[in-house]
Amino acid sequence: MYAVIRTGGKQYRVAPGDVVKVEKLTADESGAIEFADVLAFSSDAGSVAVPGEGAKVLATVVGEGRGEKILVFHYKRKKQYKKLQGHRQSFTEVRINEIQVNGQSYGA
Repeated sequence: MYAVIRTGGKQYRVAPGDVVKVEKLTADESGAIEFADVLAFSSDAGSVAVPGEGAKVLATVVGEGRGEKILVFHYKRKKQYKKLQGHRQSFTEVRINEIQVNGQSYGA
């Protein structure tokens, strides 16, 4: 059983029990997050279906952090121009607890 969700402008294939790093999210006080944008799901091998309204994926926050540093280097030859800039993207690490589709619940 797996589902394809969209969050932070990216798509993730998740299954119950998976730990996924997604773009920075804000969770409630209990650390629970609900992904309501479910694009596809598969309940058995070889079949993929589009879920109806009300499909959601429930997860809990495991941790937060920042990714590896990415260096952005701009250079123009013969013009004496160089610029170096670094970037670290923030992420939230979540554990997928349950996938709810069409009235059925799939847990870890």
